[in-house]
Amino acid sequence: MHRLKLIIVLWFGILCSACVSVPENIKPVTGFDADRYLGTWYEIARLDHGFERGMGQVTATYTRRDDGGIDVLNKGFKEKSQVWKTAKGKAYFVDEPDIGHLKVSFFGPFYGSYVIFDLDDDYQQAFISGNSTKYLWLLARQPEISEDVRADFMSQASELGFDTDELIWVTQDAGKTIP
Repeated sequence: MHRLKLIIVLWFGILCSACVSVPENIKPVTGFDADRYLGTWYEIARLDHGFERGMGQVTATYTRRDDGGIDVLNKGFKEKSQVWKTAKGKAYFVDEPDIGHLKVSFFGPFYGSYVIFDLDDDYQQAFISGNSTKYLWLLARQPEISEDVRADFMSQASELGFDTDELIWVTQDAGKTIP
């Protein structure tokens, strides 16, 4: 019985570490400054996944935690039910705090990878991956981006193996006030 428990713990550890891994060919940004990254970001594009399905007006707000981590507050408008949804989480650096690779949890002890693989010098646009090429986000400080940023995002995402044909371009309706 003791051996079975050990095997289960080891297997769980391996699974958890895979959740915070970096996809092949993707490199997190270096020289990352978390304090400059804090604040509100608009979700411009994403690959579809269950926890944001059907949402528009999605934002993510990052604030510093007392324990050195980062609080995450995601908000989005469920178009079908016409209600605002929020999700609170926490993030911690996987390696050094100047590397744009964090682990994020919205569900207790379970963490997912948050890999910033492109970030402009002014911290106005960020390209984010999860632990695989099934997860991709384009975030920006403003609800709209330039065609140059869009083209750069599409080019990089395609070269890195993301399915850009499946991207959802998020509606950011200026007429609705985000609570």
